[in-house]
Amino acid sequence: MSLTIWHNPRCSKSRQTLELLRSRGIEPVIREYLKRPPSRTEVEILIGQVGGDPATLIRDGKPEFKKLGKKKADLAKADVAEAIAAAPVLLQRPVVVSGERAIIGRPPEAVLALVK
Repeated sequence: MSLTIWHNPRCSKSRQTLELLRSRGIEPVIREYLKRPPSRTEVEILIGQVGGDPATLIRDGKPEFKKLGKKKADLAKADVAEAIAAAPVLLQRPVVVSGERAIIGRPPEAVLALVK
């Protein structure tokens, strides 16, 4: 099984999710998205893999979000993709991807649905 974690090592939930996977013998590919920012297309793909409301992938407590001048509920898929590509710190993390599916690791145990 091949998993990729969109990871921020400074984030406790991201570290917990990575440790949870490793404790189950899974060594995911680590994508440190702050060091290697995603393109708009990559974010659009990630949105599709997570499914549901695209705004679940964006963190609204950051100054970069406030600069958008929009409410989270008013963001379309294109808005979310553009915002995260421009300011990767806005990406809700961690996100674990397996094939065509992805799950936000909040709580970390949520990603276990990908490994069953």
